[in-house]
Amino acid sequence: MLFPKLKCKLKNIENMCLLLFLSFSLFSIEIINAQKTNVGLICENDNTDVERIFQLAINKVNPDMEDMYLNGVSISIEPGNAFETSKKLCKMLRQNLVAVFGPTSSMAAKHAMSICDAKELPFIDTRGDFVVELPTINLHPHPTQLAVILKDLVTMLEWEAFTIIYECGEYLPVVNDLLQMYGPAGPTIVVRRYELDLNGDYRNVLRRIRNSGETSFIVVGSIETLPELLKQAQQVGLMTGAYRYIISDLDLQTIDLEPYQHSDANITGIRLVSPENELVLEVAKALYEEEDPYVNGNFTYHKSCKLCKYFPEQANGLTYLLLALSASHLSTRLCAFYVLLEHSENIEGKADFGIHNTGLVSCPLTVNMALVYDGIQLLAETFKHIMFRPVSLNCNDDVTWDKGYTLVNYMKSLSITGLSGDIKFDYEGLRTDFLLEIIELTVSGLQKIGTWTGDEGASLDRPPSLISAEPDQRSLVNRSFIVITAIVRQFSEPYGMLKDSPAKLEGNDQFEGFGIELIEELGRKLGFSYTFRLQEDNKYGSLNPVTKEWNGMLLEIMEGRADLGITDLTMTSDRESAVDFTIPFMNLGIAILFRKPMKEPPKLFSFMSPFSGEVWLWLGISCVSVSLSMFILGRISPAEWDNPYPCIEEPTELENQFSLTNCFWFSIGALLQQGSELAPKGFSTRSVASFWSFFILIMVSSYTANLAAFLTVESLSTPIENVEDLAANKGGVNYGAKLGGSTFNFFQGAKFPTYQKMYEFMDSHPEYMTSTNAEGVTRVENENYAFLMESTTIEYITERRCTLTQVGTLLDEKGYGIAMKKRVLGVESDSGALALEISNLGGVFLVLIAGSFFGLFVSIVEMICGVKQRCDENKQKASSDSAAELGMANVGGIYAVLLAGSIIAVFCGIVEWICGLYSTAQANKIPFKTELMEEIRFVLKCSGNTRPVKYPKPSRSASSRSKFSVSSKDSSSVTVDSLATDDQQLQKRKK
Repeated sequence: MLFPKLKCKLKNIENMCLLLFLSFSLFSIEIINAQKTNVGLICENDNTDVERIFQLAINKVNPDMEDMYLNGVSISIEPGNAFETSKKLCKMLRQNLVAVFGPTSSMAAKHAMSICDAKELPFIDTRGDFVVELPTINLHPHPTQLAVILKDLVTMLEWEAFTIIYECGEYLPVVNDLLQMYGPAGPTIVVRRYELDLNGDYRNVLRRIRNSGETSFIVVGSIETLPELLKQAQQVGLMTGAYRYIISDLDLQTIDLEPYQHSDANITGIRLVSPENELVLEVAKALYEEEDPYVNGNFTYHKSCKLCKYFPEQANGLTYLLLALSASHLSTRLCAFYVLLEHSENIEGKADFGIHNTGLVSCPLTVNMALVYDGIQLLAETFKHIMFRPVSLNCNDDVTWDKGYTLVNYMKSLSITGLSGDIKFDYEGLRTDFLLEIIELTVSGLQKIGTWTGDEGASLDRPPSLISAEPDQRSLVNRSFIVITAIVRQFSEPYGMLKDSPAKLEGNDQFEGFGIELIEELGRKLGFSYTFRLQEDNKYGSLNPVTKEWNGMLLEIMEGRADLGITDLTMTSDRESAVDFTIPFMNLGIAILFRKPMKEPPKLFSFMSPFSGEVWLWLGISCVSVSLSMFILGRISPAEWDNPYPCIEEPTELENQFSLTNCFWFSIGALLQQGSELAPKGFSTRSVASFWSFFILIMVSSYTANLAAFLTVESLSTPIENVEDLAANKGGVNYGAKLGGSTFNFFQGAKFPTYQKMYEFMDSHPEYMTSTNAEGVTRVENENYAFLMESTTIEYITERRCTLTQVGTLLDEKGYGIAMKKRVLGVESDSGALALEISNLGGVFLVLIAGSFFGLFVSIVEMICGVKQRCDENKQKASSDSAAELGMANVGGIYAVLLAGSIIAVFCGIVEWICGLYSTAQANKIPFKTELMEEIRFVLKCSGNTRPVKYPKPSRSASSRSKFSVSSKDSSSVTVDSLATDDQQLQKRKK
């Protein structure tokens, strides 16, 4: 009975296995028949989370694809490595891609975008970039829209004044757009940059912000630097109830904000990825379940999750405690998010406004991850409507994908809903109609307080927090300030100068210059009055290292005898510890002032300058070689052996005109274009002469042309070209700087070895230091001396001192600012309010430049720096371009022609010689070998220009001439009295 049942079960198992095998086979055939379409991804090594969601998105869309399926091809690069990006992308393009997802770093993304643009391959960008070009699709909101969002938030929160803190130049376009939206009539705006100092932190700039009394901030920077900035802001006391922040980055929700949760600081942000989106929840759960979870009790969580602590079972069931959230680990964020979704009823401290905003966990997905996922969804939706076959591309040819632009245009015409909300594009290819959620940090974590859309702007979902609006006690209208400046004769120009006037001037009328005009414009804009005062000792201000006391203008400001200080006053860390500065009104750096290059004295052998030494050497070798070739070919060529006495019809001797000395004379005569009256007759010798003449034609023409250039162009020499030459004391050039100035202090505290060496030189040679810039300029003009000073001052001086110039590049970067007295923290006095408003002068000045006063600013600069006593560039400019020597690379071809011609001539000469020997041997019936050996022995003698006629032909005249000649069997020479005239010969014949 058991056996039939067992047999039946085995039969069922066999059928099931067969069914599974057939199903697997059919699925495999379907996959094989479907067309594989490759999609590329470029991700940084430190951002592997993007690669995970990239593959997850592909796996999500493939089941819905009918005739094709997507295949992910990814490459990893070092962050910001453009060369590696280009190299690996070119290799990846050979794999028949339909699109490429770009990296997050700006430099690498721009290189990848450029390559895809050249190949017309769709490039899907997830960064906020100002430039949107075909074939690029940018899924990130445009930075211009970000500036609109920030302005709407400021209006919604009713801020009357604020400070923009930006990270680097990459974010300046957002700052500029925001300033232009407000214009000169808007609220008071201060712009500051936060960057790492020499100690590797932001505390110095944060302390300056704290001391200025500013309380409302818009932070424009990357999410990578934001945690450290907020941490150090808390350390210097900027995270209290008195301070308000708007964070512009869309990934604020992914970082750890727990340390500031109870700080009373108001932190407002925006997010593109909403945790209330069901698709976000689905993707987050799928990412979490991809990893290897394990079960503890009846709850599943990940091994790496340090965010969840398990507590013993209580009456209400299991309880879990949510700890700090780290943005650096995706698994940690996913784990916490999963706990919230599955066990929200048992999480301590759950807020009342929804589990998705509970605690610190808001959303585990970054904007970049969400946009990569949405990009795959958009690409898959496009291929449901159109189908293009990709091609293999090569960066080394001009082949492009002709379907790339069509694919991009179709993608921009679609509308889908993804992790980042609704995705639509306008006619410019920019993303529009997206929704942002406004979030705020509370004691319970991040809470959604409103939304923003392009049509309606910012709107609150709950009553806005009360913002204390104190009356403005810091207005500068009708206030009066003492502005101190220093004028060192003419060398504080163009920042401050005394007017040239025949009449006696007093008060503010006696001053002019860039700094003076700047104060006038700011005073007119802000409604304050001012009185300029001249610093008596003309010292800017420096700290005595022994007494620890300040001097000059800074001491006057510190002790309250002046309110502002303006000149070419460099902002340094030492000076910032004593006074406050506005943002720089001019950026500059240290440079080298030196005299312009001087004419080189003429050389004795300057006529040899047109050719290099190598060319002259080969020219001599060529002359010798051609002379020897002419000598040898002349001896072996039958045509060159002539009858020296035409009157003798059958001579016994023949003469050759190409002796060794004559050959050299022929070559030299042709080289000097004078001729030698030697006319070659044989084909071989004429060939040598022709090619040598052609060679000489080119060489002489080249020499003449280059010699004219050397004679007309001045050769200039300068002993130093950069700071390394100066530090090495090249050319015996001494150097120095203004003693006690910011330039000298820069070298004193420098860490770079070259700068340390220069400081040691200046410190050990006080005779090279100067007390004023004027003294340094004078020494440069009169001595072999270089002076170190600010580049802007050098530019002004070189415009008026036509013998001076700037050498090399800038040694550092710094700025000129307006100095003011430091405000004592916590003291609300008139001086404190004054310091706050004067700090804002820099921001107002930026608005002036961006707005209607830009033209006025330019005109001021042109008036001061561009008109007075400028050098005449056409008359004073000394050319530094000298004609280059002609090397073998320039004239090597003519040597090749000469060599080829000589070889041809030698070959023809040998053929002519052998043919002549063969003909002679046949005519006289002697062996050819014997004739050849005799001829070779004669040639190798290399002496004598005559040779006997071996086989003379008998004739009638021979007997009649025999009586007038002396012949013997032992001699083969023929002698004739060359001095006898024709009449004398006739008389002798009659006798």
